[in-house]
Formats: sequence, structure tokens, C-alpha cells
Amino acid sequence: MIRDARSFRAERPWGARDLVEIEGATARLHWTDQPYRWHVNDGAELFCVLDGEVDMHYRLDGSEHVARLAAGDMFVAEIGDEHVAHPVGEARILVFERKGSV
Repeated sequence: MIRDARSFRAERPWGARDLVEIEGATARLHWTDQPYRWHVNDGAELFCVLDGEVDMHYRLDGSEHVARLAAGDMFVAEIGDEHVAHPVGEARILVFERKGSV
């Protein structure tokens, strides 16, 4: 069990520790210092910054937007929402999504 999420560090960017699975959904703690990649999840995703800052890029009606997320901020991607996270330095993120999702 992780008591302090701010001390978690993975071996590679976007490495994660599985925390819990609830009825087909997972909660995972991610560490990263590198951007992810543009993607679309096959289910809804809740992205909560626990430590650090993340620029969340997303496309809406063909236009790219960016929201700066600080610790405590959340982003919800619905099915079909194209998005990519770019950490500003190191970040630790709690992600809830369908098990096995991208």
C-alpha cells in the first residue's frame, strides 16, 4: 500500500502501480516526466493530478485546447474524447478507467 503518493516513482515514464479494481474499472497511480501520446479511450477516464502540474491537451470540434491542471485538479475524458497529457516536470496522477484501457 502506498501511503504518500508524492514519493511514488516508476521505472519509466507513465509507469503505474495498480491500486484497486472495482467492477471492471481500475484505479492506477502513474508517475511521469514525459508526455503520453494522443489517444482515445474505449471508456470514460477520470484523470486526477495528485502532485505536480500537467498540461492536458484535448481536441474539441476539431480545435486543440490546453488546460493546465495542478494538484487536486481533474479532467474527465468521455468515450471518443481525443487527449494527451504533458507533465510540467514530474507529476503523479491517479487514473480511473476501464480495466485494460489505453
